[in-house]
Amino acid sequence: MKNYLNFEKDIKSLENEIEKLQDPFAKDGITQVETGKLAKLQNDLSSKLNEIYSNLDPWQTTMVARHEDRPKSKFFIDNLFEDFFPIHGDRLFGEDKSLISGLATFQNKSVMVIGQEKGEDLDSRIERNFGMMKPEGYRKCIRLMKLADRFKIPVISFIDTPGAYPGIGAEQRGQATAIASSIECCMSLKVPNISIIIGEGGSGGAIALASSNKVIMLEHSIYSVISPEGCASILWRDPTKSLEAAEAMKLTADDLLKLKIIDEIIPEPLGGAHRDSEQIAIEIKKSILKNLVEFENLSGNQIFEQRKNRFLKIGRDQGFKKSSERESISSLSYIEPGFNKVIRIFKNNKNISLIGLGALVLASILYFLV
Repeated sequence: MKNYLNFEKDIKSLENEIEKLQDPFAKDGITQVETGKLAKLQNDLSSKLNEIYSNLDPWQTTMVARHEDRPKSKFFIDNLFEDFFPIHGDRLFGEDKSLISGLATFQNKSVMVIGQEKGEDLDSRIERNFGMMKPEGYRKCIRLMKLADRFKIPVISFIDTPGAYPGIGAEQRGQATAIASSIECCMSLKVPNISIIIGEGGSGGAIALASSNKVIMLEHSIYSVISPEGCASILWRDPTKSLEAAEAMKLTADDLLKLKIIDEIIPEPLGGAHRDSEQIAIEIKKSILKNLVEFENLSGNQIFEQRKNRFLKIGRDQGFKKSSERESISSLSYIEPGFNKVIRIFKNNKNISLIGLGALVLASILYFLV
């Protein structure tokens, strides 16, 4: 049974009509007139899909990214890689079932695969904790990334999570520290790491794996610091303002590519990845192959520098400036705001602070006397 979003009512109606005409158990079979009608309905369906999916607003994109039928990490791992060997546990606490990870081969080369998994039905979603990782999951990621770094194996991550699990047990076991350590590990690797956001890229739960040489998004995926509902609840105390929040947050692939937060958008089949899982798998395979080739002739230090510079360049037009034409870390210098500079001078020089305080007191006395 297909699942439809609330803006897909016309699509649902057309697909139901097409299915009735294609019913193999129809008594009289398909007549010439019905064949013509079927062709017209299929054309109408394509037109309607193109009309709707070419004009999605950010909130509708969010709903598509969360679609129940959207292909998950397990699907891509099963269909893109060979000889997958799962690795379990963080060697400290236990196994996190919201994470599928292990060694595999891709185009006859070894890779480390890490995938956040939401699950396909209610039972598996509960088992997978709806893709919300716990500290042991992030610690397992660290363990596997270090293993990949030691044996010079590229890391490929599939990101699909509403965020890290916020439960009491997770906090007691050091959730924030685990996320921070995972980010640090990602950034310090001397092997290429490629992250693909296939659905939701929620907050620190996503960036813990997306601190990569290349961050890639599927066309209808999202990547943000908080959910639109959460943002609306905080800013307006009204979760129904999710559309306004989604528009303000710039969480779509198009917006993030313009802001240079991500490096590439993988186009999805008409109507979203859930309508043609095989095709989107082919597109992802092409992207991974293309990006891995880019790092083949780079040394470990060059790979590390590329990643570091990539993140340092984000937002450099708002607080950073180029001191030369070179595209390297040495070409970036921070512009300190004037007020901050004054405060820093006063903090570092007690004499100036005392003189300034004395002048302020004297000025206040003179003001009241006059």
